[in-house]
Amino acid sequence: MIRVALAGNPNSGKTTLFNSLTGSTAHVGNWPGVTVDKRDGVYKKGKEPMQIIDLPGIYSLSPYTPEEVISRNYILDEKPDCIINIVDATNLERNLYLTTQLMEIDVPMVIALNMIDAVKKNGDKIDAKTLEKKIGIKVVEISALRETGLTELMEACEEVYSTPREGKTVLESTDLNHLIEDVRIALKYKGIDSPLFHAVKLVENDEIEVNQHQETVKMIDEFKATFKDNVFGTDFEALVADGRYKYINKNYSSVVTKKQKKEKLSKSDKADKVLTHKIWGIPIFLVIMFLVYHLTFSENFLFLAGAVGEQVTLEGTAFEGLVLNGGGVNSPGVFLQTVVGGLTNLVDEALRNALATSPAWVTGLLCDGVWAGIAAVLSFVPQVLMLFMFLSMLEDSGYMARVAFILDRMFRKFGLSGRSFMPMIMGFGCSVPAMINTRTLADEKEKVATIRVIPFFSCGAKLPILTAIAGAIGTQFGLGNVDLITFGMYLFGIVVAIATVLLMRNTSLKGDTPPFIMELPAYHMPQPKNLALLLWDKLKHYLKKASTIIFATCILIWFLSNFNWKWQMVDNIGESILCNVGELFTPLFTPLGFGSQLNSNYSWVFVVAAVTGLIAKENVIATFALIAAVITGMDPEAFSEAESVVAMIQATGITVPALIAYIMFNMTTIPCFAAVATAKGELPKKYYRTTILFWLVTSYLVGTMTYLVGTWPWTVAIFIAVIALVVTLIVLNNKGKINLSKLKIKMPKKVNKEG
Repeated sequence: MIRVALAGNPNSGKTTLFNSLTGSTAHVGNWPGVTVDKRDGVYKKGKEPMQIIDLPGIYSLSPYTPEEVISRNYILDEKPDCIINIVDATNLERNLYLTTQLMEIDVPMVIALNMIDAVKKNGDKIDAKTLEKKIGIKVVEISALRETGLTELMEACEEVYSTPREGKTVLESTDLNHLIEDVRIALKYKGIDSPLFHAVKLVENDEIEVNQHQETVKMIDEFKATFKDNVFGTDFEALVADGRYKYINKNYSSVVTKKQKKEKLSKSDKADKVLTHKIWGIPIFLVIMFLVYHLTFSENFLFLAGAVGEQVTLEGTAFEGLVLNGGGVNSPGVFLQTVVGGLTNLVDEALRNALATSPAWVTGLLCDGVWAGIAAVLSFVPQVLMLFMFLSMLEDSGYMARVAFILDRMFRKFGLSGRSFMPMIMGFGCSVPAMINTRTLADEKEKVATIRVIPFFSCGAKLPILTAIAGAIGTQFGLGNVDLITFGMYLFGIVVAIATVLLMRNTSLKGDTPPFIMELPAYHMPQPKNLALLLWDKLKHYLKKASTIIFATCILIWFLSNFNWKWQMVDNIGESILCNVGELFTPLFTPLGFGSQLNSNYSWVFVVAAVTGLIAKENVIATFALIAAVITGMDPEAFSEAESVVAMIQATGITVPALIAYIMFNMTTIPCFAAVATAKGELPKKYYRTTILFWLVTSYLVGTMTYLVGTWPWTVAIFIAVIALVVTLIVLNNKGKINLSKLKIKMPKKVNKEG
């Protein structure tokens, strides 16, 4: 099978091209030894199948980031049959910088001139034939978004892959050419593949190359001793970069013909004047995010509660309450959730009928245990996917890049750059890829601080906890607008993240904030095909968890809640193993409101659910369903997830402040095992254990503060005073007036002897 590697700059359309070529054959894994995503698939429309490898988006082949090292090592070591270099035609000269580096490797290559449709729409022209002649590499005009030119592109790959290509450089006219050629000859004599590429990198003083070719470095050092340059001196890396850009500007810029037009703002520029406004940018972002949550979670979507007549339901059916709820129109997310809930009810009914003659323990295990837990998780699939769809649309359109830009101004005050925003916002989808994405952060301490607060941006797995408890609060205590509660909790998580980052960056993780440079892509409509493939990957991941980890947890919880230590089945959950174990830990959570102060028979139920959530956060809702079924003696499918929480509220007597504290504890405590394992792989060893402790302490303190302030509002004055004292001590410590590490006050430099 022909192996084709895709290489290009970020935002050049590389991922869109990959999806267009591979479709449903795409596979996502990890590169060997690292946690950066590896994507590969198969193109089946050519004369023979082609394996497409999507290399990470990079600006150069210098070893500054893991992505650059991965792309470089794959091309040099794995030697693909062909490279497709995706070039953004709307930014031709800048994108060709990577091209000039790829040209130096002895691998067949085709240049895909992407976004050619946008070039033509702007009234500009690119002479692809002249570019191909000047650069000496096959050039094909394509639009990955419109899926035009793809057949011609793959035919070009079939044409060139079998013909060996010798690397060429654009640095022949520079003062370093003689040195590069001498080093190339020396490396070729030693049998090094792609000697030209290695020679250029050695001249640049590339760290990897220097370590591998110590004896050749002497030749470069001798040359440096005789070399003089008025601009860059002996900074050969800068000289090489300058040589590349000068050659590109001199030889390739002429292939682009810009339409003569009056200076006026583009549509993207006009949109940015509003969306990135220094005053209104952040409020607009908050409004957009509220609309996202309102569309996903609201049971009063059009704010019609009380304005319409009788509640419209499909009473007596599995889809009761599908359209209207309490006089308010359901949002699309709630509508779809109700549909899935109705379908799971039908499956439960069919399963019970099929097991009608089976022993009671078999029915209990399969219906009340396995299926009830999985159904509780499945019912939230529509809302999880809808939330992720909206966030993906905002990111794919180019808006999230702008949010990172406008938040950079604010983040710098907290000791982070705007680059940290992207991993954080990814945390709303899943903490695992969000933590992996921190590899783009150059500063170690900034990376540690970002990884620690990512779980506070509640992932899709925590969403069911939030919506179920918020729905139960609305039902049991008459508090409306569940989406406002949900949105408020998400905002509160962000506030906790900002507060803890401020604390870390001014104490244990002090350091300079690195500069933030980011390319802002033009606004464009998200591609439905790419969005569908992305959501399908998320759905597969979610269902896989439901059928493995959650499946096993449901069986365990059912067994522990139905059997005692003598392995006998019990009717009273108070006599079960689960109750006995849960009661051991219950006193620890009394300050958070869901401990010993609850009804003594069931004071442990919320604690047990939180502990199972350490495996996978979806387990919390699955555990709610199982425990509520045992407490009430009802069929788990007889009530919704919110109603299962209502059953637990009625059994325990838990208060609203305690329920809010429970949400906050689960949002900020140790994330699922997968995220913990990822954090261990991404964090330096010295920070891993303290990060686990940080999550535990933060969640405990946040939960305690939430419960105490909600129960006794006057305690807010105490917390404000304590926070003010801590802030004052930190400020004085940073100014050198006190030393917190030694707990001593420094004496002034000039002291009166008599004093």
